[in-house]
Amino acid sequence: MDSMRLLLSQYLRSAWRQRWVGVIIAWLVCGVGWVFVYTIPNQFESSARLFVDADAVLTPLLRGLAADSAPTTQLEILQRTLLSRPNMEKLISKTDLDLTLNGPSDRERLLARLASDIKVNPQTRNLFTIAYRNKSPKVAHDVVQTLLTIFVESATGGSRSDMENARRFLERQIQSYEQQLRAAEKRRADFRARYMDILPADNNPNVPALEGARNAVGQLDGKLQDALMARDALKQEVENTPPLIVVESGGLGGLSGPAARTRLQDAEEQLSMLLLKDTDQHPDVIAQRKLIESLKKAPVDSPPSAAAKLGAAANSATGMKRSVPNPVYDQLKVKLIEADTNVISLQRQRDDAVRYRDKLEKVQREQPGLIAEYQNTDRDYGVLRKNYEELLGRLQAANIAQAADTQADKVKLQIIDPPEIPRLPVAPNRMLLVTGVLLVGLGAGLGVTILLGQFDRSFSTIDDLRALGLPVLGGISVLGMLPLRQRVVAVLRFGAAIAVLVSIYGGLIVHILRSAALI
Repeated sequence: MDSMRLLLSQYLRSAWRQRWVGVIIAWLVCGVGWVFVYTIPNQFESSARLFVDADAVLTPLLRGLAADSAPTTQLEILQRTLLSRPNMEKLISKTDLDLTLNGPSDRERLLARLASDIKVNPQTRNLFTIAYRNKSPKVAHDVVQTLLTIFVESATGGSRSDMENARRFLERQIQSYEQQLRAAEKRRADFRARYMDILPADNNPNVPALEGARNAVGQLDGKLQDALMARDALKQEVENTPPLIVVESGGLGGLSGPAARTRLQDAEEQLSMLLLKDTDQHPDVIAQRKLIESLKKAPVDSPPSAAAKLGAAANSATGMKRSVPNPVYDQLKVKLIEADTNVISLQRQRDDAVRYRDKLEKVQREQPGLIAEYQNTDRDYGVLRKNYEELLGRLQAANIAQAADTQADKVKLQIIDPPEIPRLPVAPNRMLLVTGVLLVGLGAGLGVTILLGQFDRSFSTIDDLRALGLPVLGGISVLGMLPLRQRVVAVLRFGAAIAVLVSIYGGLIVHILRSAALI
């Protein structure tokens, strides 16, 4: 501990002997530093705040109906491209900065400096600032104001020009697709007219014609089998049903048969109704005529048999019995005729379907690529039609979006804080720089005195002298002290030099505060 104290006292004595060198160094550093600080030109900053509102009502309403112009994305792109080279070229020409340029190299340096000095800082999603610093307050203001103008023009005109270009492109594409679609429709119609019988139906284009013909034959086979089974059942029932039934009659003259005549009249009226809508060769007309013929041939009053005559003679008082046509039998006969007609019709349809199926199978064997060619033609037509309809829908969406941008101001720009010509500089921070120069000067002076003290060749103690290896007989403790007055004067002179330096610093601080209108 004592050794450290002795070492420290030794350094202080050495530094004190070199104090005026330290004072001179401090004055030189502070003087040069303060002069340099005051030669730094002032930097004036002009800024503006811009609020951008992507319409929160119109945008959701048009979602799905109009082309989504994505206002938020547009604004991000505008912010990132605001400092692009074309915009900087506009800025230089509008602010007359190009009047100070002497050549292309100066122009390139100015463009690079502007791109680095102009700051576009987003504060929120819709609020951001534009700031620029320059030694001329008017230039700083003009640059920010011009940037605002360029931004507004880009936000309002850029999207509209893009939308107009997109709309013209869609119109050209629609015209091209319309011509291709018409040509494809004509090729498809001609091909279908040439091979109408063997191509798939329009109402079911996914089912090939041959497969449809085979399905039709199978269905007709099933219907024909059902019709044959129904006809056989009716024929069996007709065979088991008697054509006449025996009824009791109150007189001998026989029954006049009003029921038979009524049925005949109904059949004739039905035939007249059928002839109004069908031809003579229609199966229903043929069946109705057969029914009329059978009713005409059926006896109205059956002659009494021998047993009936004997019964009539024996039981004349109680009445007589006679045979009349069985109505159930007649109805079954009609149904049987209808069943025969249905079987004939189904048989004819099946024969036609089989011939059509055989024709398609023959065509497929002889021309296997015909169906594939038609499918390719139909596929091309479907693709063209789908693209054409999508382009029409997008054109309508673009028209709605363009109307929203031009008539409803979908994106609203509002300047919250317009740029102003700055009156006070924002840089450099002279107070901080002046203080830093003072601290650096004092530190430099102290450091130099300590460094010079290290080169002092004197010995402070006998031990330092003995460390050289020389024999030391003794030492004189005190040669003599300076008078107190001289020591006080030396301290006062040193303190005055430091005080004057600090006073100059204080005066500079006061001047800076007054310049900034802070006092």
